[in-house]
Amino acid sequence: MTQGAHPTPARRTVLGAAGAAAVLGASTVLPAGTAHADEARGAAGRGAGHGHGYRSLPVPTVIAHRGASGYRPEHTLGSYRHALDLGAHVIEQDLVPTKDGHLVCRHENDITGTTDVADHPGFASRRTTKSVDGVALTGWFTEDFTLAELKTLRAKERIPGTRQENTLYDGRWTIPTFEEVLRWAEDEGRRRGREIWLHVETKHPTYFRSLGLGLEERLARLLRRYGRHRANSPVFLQSFEPGSIQRLAKLVDSPRVVLLSGAGSRPWDFVQAGDPRTVADLVTPAGLRWISSYAQGIGPTLDLVIPKDASGRLGTPTTLVRDAHAEGLILHPYTHRNENTFLPAEFRRGTDPNAYGDSFGALRRYLETGIDGIFSDNTDTALLAAADLTARG
Repeated sequence: MTQGAHPTPARRTVLGAAGAAAVLGASTVLPAGTAHADEARGAAGRGAGHGHGYRSLPVPTVIAHRGASGYRPEHTLGSYRHALDLGAHVIEQDLVPTKDGHLVCRHENDITGTTDVADHPGFASRRTTKSVDGVALTGWFTEDFTLAELKTLRAKERIPGTRQENTLYDGRWTIPTFEEVLRWAEDEGRRRGREIWLHVETKHPTYFRSLGLGLEERLARLLRRYGRHRANSPVFLQSFEPGSIQRLAKLVDSPRVVLLSGAGSRPWDFVQAGDPRTVADLVTPAGLRWISSYAQGIGPTLDLVIPKDASGRLGTPTTLVRDAHAEGLILHPYTHRNENTFLPAEFRRGTDPNAYGDSFGALRRYLETGIDGIFSDNTDTALLAAADLTARG
């Protein structure tokens, strides 16, 4: 059943009522509807954390991927707020710039699929084709709009075919600036009586620097303005480009995470600089030691933690968790989602790719590897899986 069909108890509520069958993991060498927030929050990790700053967060930490994007259009204040209501420990933002240098929250600078820009005749001439990190894209891009122009647009669901129910909220929210999110986090913190943690990604930093729209300096200024520039500040800074994290390390002391894509891929700043290293090189003990010299964690794709075989089923865990922990790095892998189309093959249920599968079963496999947190589109599901882990511990 797709999200647009008539809901049954097996949709979102049952996800909050049952766990999954046990599946055992091993290790090997890496090759070159929402649940009640109080129930999930009460036992959401192996521990409440230790010390100050990011080490005080529950483990595993549940990071709301672009907010509660399984239930609301991503990167909207509505999505962020719903994630907090569900009990998320940390809320993620992706940052891209406007033409006049403001940082706004969009997963990509191409806003064709996440806004109603195509419905604005006055912006028809802005549609263009660009090469972003070596990929040709045709659409509308944030760097071609002033902030005032972007604020005339409304956000919408990015994958309406998969998340038909989310289209109910199309047009409800504007694109937030990161400064608006910082103010929102302060307000929510006062209202809820706790720090609101953010996980902030610089998107395509080399590309934007080439346009004279460097992200890191703008981000650092905002972090300092709102007191999130210290080592114990409630914020993570993340990027797929190690150079961006190294640049941020010189500007602020906020904890930093290097994102890692597929083993055979190369960070775009490496490509531009002629650095031959791939992600497979970065997840070796030597590569992790290099990352630990300027960052506190890594955000690998889940496939780097447990690779899939040719049939799409989970194989044997790699030694990445052990090796990263040996270098003092935390791991925040990405991304867990409930729908069949996003789950490993053995956890899919039925033939509808948009229906929910055995999300708890998949989460159990991933969490049992000892990762420190996980990005999830479905905060409530991830929190309950973390609570299950604690109960078994």
